[in-house]
Amino acid sequence: MAVLEELQAAVARVGEQVGPSVVGVVNGWSHGSGMVIGKGRILTNAHNIRGEEMTAAFADGRTARANVLGVDIDGDLAVLEVDTDGLAPLTWAADATVAVGQPVFAVSNPGGRGLRVTFGLVSGTSRSFRGPRGRRVSGSLEHTAPLLPGSSGGPVVNAAGEILGINTNRLGEGFYLAIPGGAGLQARIDALGRGETPSRARLGVAVAPPEIARRMRRAVGLPERDGLLVRGVEDGSPADAAGLQEGDLIVAAGGREVRVLEDLQAALDGAKGKLEIGVVRGTEERSVTAKLGG
Repeated sequence: MAVLEELQAAVARVGEQVGPSVVGVVNGWSHGSGMVIGKGRILTNAHNIRGEEMTAAFADGRTARANVLGVDIDGDLAVLEVDTDGLAPLTWAADATVAVGQPVFAVSNPGGRGLRVTFGLVSGTSRSFRGPRGRRVSGSLEHTAPLLPGSSGGPVVNAAGEILGINTNRLGEGFYLAIPGGAGLQARIDALGRGETPSRARLGVAVAPPEIARRMRRAVGLPERDGLLVRGVEDGSPADAAGLQEGDLIVAAGGREVRVLEDLQAALDGAKGKLEIGVVRGTEERSVTAKLGG
């Protein structure tokens, strides 16, 4: 019983300390959670954002209009501006390192429908998931604290109420992924708070994964090759200007082999204004150059 009483006290303490600074984020049917990270600043997930204005629903019942300052769609982060007078910003854990088995607490206010505080354990580290546009977000923290729909954007904290990460992605029954804290993440969040929305190079293609590419090539009598099959090209995109076509197989980019989507994304991240792309069209191999914007 002593262990249960200690856990009950810890949950209550975290709720009292952290709860007032965890808010609901609402726009029409879209709802999520967020957290106060500074004067007039709320952090949430990019996938919770709809338009340039949201409504922040506070734990005390107050609601206020929140303006979007910066959004990192690929990193699934967003910072909102709203009146946070009277609310203390949550603090980041000085050491965001976590280990499997470590106790954690998840705090949320799903769409402003009331505060939730749950307890769980770290079940995995260095996990990954795909962000709203399909780019892989790596290094995530996996835990077992139960969360309702609408909890994404709220914090996962340690027993001292310090932020360890941002709850972001549900993994089926009983598991949740959080973007872990750390100096790098905080620097990105600070930039979003200054309105510095990041710009990443885009090629402008829709691609099929390697196993589908191999199966489709085999179905039409073409040799199997590792690579990404182009399923569509955006009009006016760098891919369109470079001459990429539906049915092309991207096998190289920036001097490296392309086997999975992450290979292409890494090449795009490292490109300086242009990207050499190796493609197979039917049985013919060719190279094209895509001129990339910001």
